[in-house]
Amino acid sequence: MNVLVINCGSSSLKYQLINMQNEEVLGKGLVERIGIEGSKLTHEAAGKKIVIED
Repeated sequence: MNVLVINCGSSSLKYQLINMQNEEVLGKGLVERIGIEGSKLTHEAAGKKIVIED
């Protein structure tokens, strides 16, 4: 079973997708400065990292 964990603040959002059978992190990410100049999205999955900046 996969579980999506989300932590949401006033201007940021963090998430992880976890395979609970072996506790492997399948993907994770962070969105910073939501609605503010200089926002940034970072996503990691399958050994690859994507960063998008405003």
